[in-house]
Amino acid sequence: MTVDVMLPYYGDVDQMKLAAQSVMSQQYQDWRLVVIDDGYPDPEPARWFASIEDPRVTYQRNEENLGANGNYRKALGLVEAPYVVIMGADDVMLPNYLEVVVSAFAEYPGADVVQPGVQVIDEKGIACTPLVDAVKKVYAPKTSKRIELKGEAMATSLVRADWAYFPSLAWRSETITRIGFTEGLDVVQDLALLLDIAAEHGSMVVDPVLAFLYRRHSASDSSVRALDGRRFDEERRFFAQQAERFAGLGWNRAARAARFHTTSRLNAASMVLKSVAKGRVDSLPRLVKHIVS
Repeated sequence: MTVDVMLPYYGDVDQMKLAAQSVMSQQYQDWRLVVIDDGYPDPEPARWFASIEDPRVTYQRNEENLGANGNYRKALGLVEAPYVVIMGADDVMLPNYLEVVVSAFAEYPGADVVQPGVQVIDEKGIACTPLVDAVKKVYAPKTSKRIELKGEAMATSLVRADWAYFPSLAWRSETITRIGFTEGLDVVQDLALLLDIAAEHGSMVVDPVLAFLYRRHSASDSSVRALDGRRFDEERRFFAQQAERFAGLGWNRAARAARFHTTSRLNAASMVLKSVAKGRVDSLPRLVKHIVS
C-alpha cells in the first residue's frame, strides 16, 4: 500500500461512518484504512466494520481509553505505508484527496508533509467560515499552484497563524513516526509536529486544490478549552518554548513571531465576550493574561 489512513475514533458514530466511507470512495485505490476505537461506549462501530468485506479496512478497539494524544501515538505505531494520513473521525475526504496528496509527494519527493485545499463545514455538513478559519485564510499562503515551504519560512508562517488543518495533512511516514507527538500536548500537538519538521529544515507542500472537508464543532475539545482559557495556558507555554528554540537557531523572524503569537492573542480576545455571554466570568483572568503576556 502507498498510503495508510489512520482513523483514531471516539465520538459520533454516523459521522465516523461517513469519514470511513469517504476513504473507501477514493479515486486513488492504493490505500489501507485502520480504525482505532478508543473505547467509545457503543457496539455499533464494531458491528458495522465487521460487515465490511474490503480487506484494506481494519478495525480495533482499545481495551482502555488512551485519550486523544495517546490514541494518536498508538496510530503512529501501526503505520506501514510510505505515507500516512491521521484523519479526524468526523471529517470527510473528497474523492480526489489521496490522488492530490500522492501526486504532490511525487512532484516534491523530498517533502515531509502535504496540505491540500480544505473547506470547513459545521455539525450539519454545511460549508461555513467561522472567525478562526477566516483568520487562517488571511495568513495561509496565497497560491494558485503547488508551492513548497521550508525551514524558517515554514516556521514563521505557521507560528503567525496555524493555518494548517491537521486531519487533512498527508505525512511522509518516516518523518512523522520518527518525530512523533509530544506527550502532554493536547491543543497544539499538530503545530508542534510541524514546527519540529521545520526546525530540521524539512518542508511542507501547499496544494490549493480542494480535496478535504474539515468539520468545525462549537463543542469540540479545543473550543471548550478556548472558552475556559485552558487552551491559551498551553499555547502561551508552547510559544515561549518555540521562541527560545528559534532564537537558538538564529531564526529571528520565527522567534519574533512566536514571542508575539498575535493570532493566538486575538483568539483569546474574541473569547472574552463569549465567556461573558455564557456567564463564564471565571475564565476572564486566564484570557486576559494571555492577551497581555
